[in-house]
Amino acid sequence: MTKPLRLMLICLPFLLAPATGFAQQPASAAGTIAPGTTITMQNWTQYRPFMSEGLADLFTGKYYWKIPADVAIEVGPTIVNPPPKNYAAATEKFSNQIKVVELPGGGLTLTGYQGGLPFPAPAEPHRGWKILANLWYRYVPHLSFISQASGCTLNADGNTNCTTGDVVYRQLSFNTDPGVAANAPEAEGTFFTQWFMILQPEQMRYTASLTIAYNDLARSQDLYAFIPSLRRYQSVSTYARCGQNSGLDINQDDYRSGFNSNITQLKVDYLGDRKILALILSKMPDGGFPDAFEMPLGWPKPSWGKWQVRDVDVIGMSKLPAQSAGYCYGKRIMYVDKADSAPLWEELYDSKMQLWKIAGLFMHTVDVPGIGPVDSSGSVVYAFWDIQNNHASFVGDPTDGTHPFYVNEQVPKEYLDFTRYSTPSGLNMIMR
Repeated sequence: MTKPLRLMLICLPFLLAPATGFAQQPASAAGTIAPGTTITMQNWTQYRPFMSEGLADLFTGKYYWKIPADVAIEVGPTIVNPPPKNYAAATEKFSNQIKVVELPGGGLTLTGYQGGLPFPAPAEPHRGWKILANLWYRYVPHLSFISQASGCTLNADGNTNCTTGDVVYRQLSFNTDPGVAANAPEAEGTFFTQWFMILQPEQMRYTASLTIAYNDLARSQDLYAFIPSLRRYQSVSTYARCGQNSGLDINQDDYRSGFNSNITQLKVDYLGDRKILALILSKMPDGGFPDAFEMPLGWPKPSWGKWQVRDVDVIGMSKLPAQSAGYCYGKRIMYVDKADSAPLWEELYDSKMQLWKIAGLFMHTVDVPGIGPVDSSGSVVYAFWDIQNNHASFVGDPTDGTHPFYVNEQVPKEYLDFTRYSTPSGLNMIMR
């Protein structure tokens, strides 16, 4: 693992079939789960058709990481928030001019995208890839700031270790928020940037990173790290994207609420549609890790909110042969919410196609000024359980009630500085 990459913190039985990779959902799961139902270790098997394969594995107890014996998953009504008005208008205006383009080597890209959801009704050919493109371009507020975001690790001995930092996310192109330019004058082909700086522990303070993603889908992201001892930034090789960050079970391709990989380098299969239990938070946990979590698993407590039955598309992806050498994941299974185009659960396989990690993405519904309630807001709790190494990681917003999640015009003015928070030279302004 390279030193710069270590410094970056933020930033199925019925699912897998021998021949096709996915078995269709059982007929018994065609309905839903009634609001008010409580799922426990005593009755969970009757609700298994509504679980991702990873969640079912945690219930079976087949791995070290397992659901607590006294678990109580309370099911509430499914609440589907409509897409922002301007985002929906952009979808209607531009989606019919988008075309999928085949690249040499088997990859795909698209042309004609100007905003909104590129494929409002994804269908064959390339249905799985179109769903992934929707995920990439899903609505996210154009600007957010998280102060004291935390990332914590947990090992089999119950030992924990936490790091905190500040995060600034800025979308520069294809914006649909009211009063914001669709393409910022300073964008110059940049889709989004994410800046992160460590605050604690003290020995790592001021260590920072900057991710730059481009409108050209085939162009690799740029990644930079600021090293306090050098007092300058340096570029990080794209080959280091698989390295575990700061000891977390999460790498660069797992960020951006669950997925941050190059979609032109992936073969994507459509595996079917499902109804899946997911937790979408109306408020963040009322404490930090581990106090606000069900231990020893690090499971959401009932106080986090009620679970929902969500309609999802299931897709499976792997690197194209020309891109696969040395890549950490052999396959990624994603359960993509149809309403928000955001991943809710993932199963990650190693290069030998052995299950490696189970991931739960617990989105937090945020009331965005001028927009309304947004589930895919960028405020989220990541939970990654490494079943091969009996290790786990949890990343989320601050939970002490004194550091809110700032979005769009709520973001303090000092974080609007484009040069400081969205360019490599801005990293050199740290510690000055």
